[in-house]
Amino acid sequence: MFGWAHPTMLAPMEGITHPTFRTLLAANGGVGVVCTEFVRVAGEVVSPKHMARQVVRSPGTPLSVQIMGTHAELMADAAGAVAAAGADIVDVNLGCPAPRVVRKGAGSAMLANPALLYEVLAAMRDRVPGVMSAKIRAGFDDASGVVETARIVERAGVDFLIVHPRRRADFYEGVADWRITATLVRELRIPVVGNGDCWYAADAHRMRAETGCAAVMIGRPAIRNPWIFRQIAELEQGIEPFSPAGDDIVRWLDELTDKLAVAFPGRRGFGPLGRVKEMVTYLGRGVDDGGEFRREALRLPDVDAVLGCARARLAGLPASALDLGARGGRLETSGSARVATERASQRESEY
Repeated sequence: MFGWAHPTMLAPMEGITHPTFRTLLAANGGVGVVCTEFVRVAGEVVSPKHMARQVVRSPGTPLSVQIMGTHAELMADAAGAVAAAGADIVDVNLGCPAPRVVRKGAGSAMLANPALLYEVLAAMRDRVPGVMSAKIRAGFDDASGVVETARIVERAGVDFLIVHPRRRADFYEGVADWRITATLVRELRIPVVGNGDCWYAADAHRMRAETGCAAVMIGRPAIRNPWIFRQIAELEQGIEPFSPAGDDIVRWLDELTDKLAVAFPGRRGFGPLGRVKEMVTYLGRGVDDGGEFRREALRLPDVDAVLGCARARLAGLPASALDLGARGGRLETSGSARVATERASQRESEY
């Protein structure tokens, strides 16, 4: 439907989906589109030079650049700059639940202001000659208005909609109610991309089958399992999916760390060590050791020590010792699509 090689998207994640991570993940295969971290637009015109630094392409993979803000004219200028810099898709963030974002009326707070929502999107549409999308949540405090919100987005002229079917109030707790995604697929004329609770490759296939969504966007599960997109594609092709072993995780961390050291040299704060530990936080969720690897690695003082811990604990582990198989597993059942669907069917609809 979209003309992408695969009906999948890597979700925008602050502090995660920088060019280094995007490029390495895309090299594993199976990704239709990669997305940038969101670019905040507030109080001043964003220079074309700054936008060009955000539009860093991964070889052979379309790029979506996400921007976030509330000022219609500035957002339109930023959208035009993103498009001119070569982004394949200009996306607008209407889902971020972070309190610092919501206090400024941006992200998911826009869902509570329909007039401003339409004004911003329509202004952006006038400046984007190519593909434009929007990523929403099911609502701010409740999901009763999700269809009307989605219709406002559609009327503003976006080419497709991405929905994470949790409310802002839920943050990342509970389950993503895929019935909301299915409702939007039925009610809208534009394609809908589903997002939420696809921890295993098979979950993505269930989401498409149950909701009819045109594609699936995956965020945190792709940090936990950097091969999940490859697995989705292999399931689609009917071939046996790749199952990573401990040596694969060690190689992934080694290569990522080498590239992070080049991309973020000498930076204070969230530099290479912080970014590597962010990866370990999620990678460790796929190791069936009661969390020992993750706890030990996160206490270590430098990158070399973290990598040494990974080699000591993970090198030589067979795939069966990990929970990174394509067809579902044992460690993430609380967030899997199967459990999410079962729980959603037991509670009253919120829309």
